[in-house]
Amino acid sequence: MVRLDLTHISKEMQLFDKRRDTMLQKCHEAIRFSKRVIYAIHRDDKKSASLATQLKEKIRNLRTRGELQFSPTYKVAMQEFVEAIVLYEFIEHNKVPSQKDLYVSAPDYLAGLCDLTGEVMRKANYFAINKKPKEAIRMKEIVDKIYEQFLLLDIRDNDLRKKFDQVKYNLQKLEDLTLRIQFRNSR
Repeated sequence: MVRLDLTHISKEMQLFDKRRDTMLQKCHEAIRFSKRVIYAIHRDDKKSASLATQLKEKIRNLRTRGELQFSPTYKVAMQEFVEAIVLYEFIEHNKVPSQKDLYVSAPDYLAGLCDLTGEVMRKANYFAINKKPKEAIRMKEIVDKIYEQFLLLDIRDNDLRKKFDQVKYNLQKLEDLTLRIQFRNSR
């Protein structure tokens, strides 16, 4: 008869479950905060700087290693973080933080940049509606640069490939918007 001593394994599993539950809670909070940062930016809310700072702190407290960093929820939190902070930095300071600046994995950084292009498109529409054509065109230019850089990559991950396809569609929409702006200004 085989007798297993599972006491150690049981304790290890309980510790892992506790770490996972804590990580998931922090992920959900970071995802919500990312959305708040993006919403504040779209509304030209002065709170966006404070929210971006708070989001960076939440991500600093969330970071994990080992098997938990491959959790789908963790990856989504990191991608949302990239999307929110890059949008904030681009709108407020005209710069795009690097992967190294944000301390995220390459796939999460790239996926966040892909998602960013949809928010940039929304901001371009906002600028066009509010008669800020130069700003709207600036939005098109960042998506154009992102698309150009992605063309240099050999993307094999199917999910990232689908997100990259969205960059192309967002760029097309921004090009159409730019043409309409130029047509309106030429009359």
